[in-house]
Amino acid sequence: MKRTWVAALAVLLVACGGGGSANFSDPTDRLEVVSWWVSPSEHPAFEVLLDAFEKTDSGVDVIDGSIAGGAGSNVQIALAERLRAGDPPDVWQTFLGSSLRAWVDADRIAAVASVYERSGLGPNLPPALLQAATYRDTQWGVPTGAHRGNVLWFNQKVLRDAGIAAPGPDYAPEAFAADLAKLAATGRTPLCLGGKDRFTATELFENTLLGVVGPQGWTRIHDDAFDWRGPEVDEALTRFGQVVAAADPAAAGLTWDQAAKKLAAGECAFLSMNDSVYGELVANKATEGTDFGYVPYPGTGGAYLAIVDSFVVSSDAPDGVNALKFLEVVADPETSLAFNRIKGSVPVRRDVDVATLPAYQRQASESLWHDHVLLSITHGELMPPFFQQAMYDAVATYLQSRNAKAFIDTLQNSVAAAMPRR
Repeated sequence: MKRTWVAALAVLLVACGGGGSANFSDPTDRLEVVSWWVSPSEHPAFEVLLDAFEKTDSGVDVIDGSIAGGAGSNVQIALAERLRAGDPPDVWQTFLGSSLRAWVDADRIAAVASVYERSGLGPNLPPALLQAATYRDTQWGVPTGAHRGNVLWFNQKVLRDAGIAAPGPDYAPEAFAADLAKLAATGRTPLCLGGKDRFTATELFENTLLGVVGPQGWTRIHDDAFDWRGPEVDEALTRFGQVVAAADPAAAGLTWDQAAKKLAAGECAFLSMNDSVYGELVANKATEGTDFGYVPYPGTGGAYLAIVDSFVVSSDAPDGVNALKFLEVVADPETSLAFNRIKGSVPVRRDVDVATLPAYQRQASESLWHDHVLLSITHGELMPPFFQQAMYDAVATYLQSRNAKAFIDTLQNSVAAAMPRR
């Protein structure tokens, strides 16, 4: 996949936003919400939000603007075209952190502090997520839930048939490498990967890097104090190379949800991706504890790599009143529980009782509130969009070359070329 979607994002972010014509006083009878949730587990979860809003105001015509494309790539292209044409949707999906701040800097979205005040959301968020939603002393996006990125999923039967014990919480990188080799030697597919969606390989590298550098290294990356030519990156790339060498030969033609379906069917042993996978496994009739299991990605125990989908309101929203009402529905505790139950993510509100959620989601919620909460590079939360794209380019280069120097050169050259000039 070329740089099309990031180029489109760059165009729409530097374009002049309106900001002054938002209809936040006159009620209308419509609302358009754009998301990228289209998979068998994602879209039913999205419909929970739309249905909940319609119950609060049945006189509003709700337009489901879902657009297919892994991690929102096609949404960015469609948004670029619509914003250039002066035809924004009322609400769209993005991520917290740097992605959110980029929309603010481009004057494309409206502050939503009023939603936080009316819903009581702020005091109930994990401090790291409230900080990631806040910029210029106000809030700009409402999170739907948190996905954990650093998860390793496995098929119980495939491992058992290969004579491999199910991994435990302290599963080490060396044990993972040995199990991958043993699986390959028995003729089984060690690792599923949805390589058609570029974010999946980048997530896999991100998890591997986190397993080497830990939360303190993540802080150094954020603070631009990390040595990308140092031994930690060499170690991460060595491990990454070992893992991707064991990937499904068909990976390049699979989307992430197709890879999850293969894991559910026992066509591979492992899959590393954020826990959107959980909802997909359940949708494919796989049973937690019987058919599949999970552990933190090797080396990342004690960290919660948060991928936080959020909705924002256009500063030029034609239906601004309804847009803010929709975000209040997203923030509602009851709606949050119903949504996350289907999505496989966990509620981000402390006052949501997760006792009725499945075991995986209960333990993920425990991790969210007690482990180191970190933001994702892959999904544009930790670092600016130009760095996110540079990481995508570097991972793609490494997959083609298996050369550490090529990875680092691509990363640094892409950052230098894309960094805003002062």
